[in-house]
Amino acid sequence: MPMWLLQHNSSSTVAASEASKSEGGKPEAGLASGHEFSSREFSPQERTLLLRLAHDSIASRFEHREISLDPPTAHLAEPRGAFTSLYLREELRGCVGYILPTCSVFRAVAETARAAAFDDNRFPPVTHEEAPHLEIELSILSPAQPIRAEEIVVGRHGLLMSWHGRRGLLLPQVPVERVWDRTTFLEQTCRKAGLPLNAWQKGAIIEAFTAEVFGEKSGL
Repeated sequence: MPMWLLQHNSSSTVAASEASKSEGGKPEAGLASGHEFSSREFSPQERTLLLRLAHDSIASRFEHREISLDPPTAHLAEPRGAFTSLYLREELRGCVGYILPTCSVFRAVAETARAAAFDDNRFPPVTHEEAPHLEIELSILSPAQPIRAEEIVVGRHGLLMSWHGRRGLLLPQVPVERVWDRTTFLEQTCRKAGLPLNAWQKGAIIEAFTAEVFGEKSGL
């Protein structure tokens, strides 16, 4: 199994999924509407380059060719965690990511795009016919830092929950899309890790990160 698909017990990578569709509460006032997770560290040119890279990484699999993973700029050579989400006709078609910054953001996007297309075991591999119609969304992560539950801001923070060798991650946009409050967000991150919903109150390590989210589905 490719390293980036290891879940729960992996220290650096996960196959991401949309969170459980269990009913949650309403968002805290003023938080969900701001979409604070979408910052602007990466220029429009860099965003376009990374999205093209993701498409090319998928296409190269069908064409049996190699692509260069050498970052073209110092900024894109910086180590970052990253997730690539694929959509087809508005439906999720695959999502895989690196939690920790183990390689350059350029390489992380190329590898997670290909993994999302072909190695997300929740979906059949993307076909040659589907590939040109995929819409790609990238989430570039900041380093995760410990955080107290009361400091979590819905709409800004993504969460990483760790306990007893299990790890689960949800991106910042998930509670906004699902209309969750802070408590539901914490519980569902525990669920993603395969932990009891109240593990965040029982000693689980809570870490938060931010993400720059951009793509063809929502616009650059």
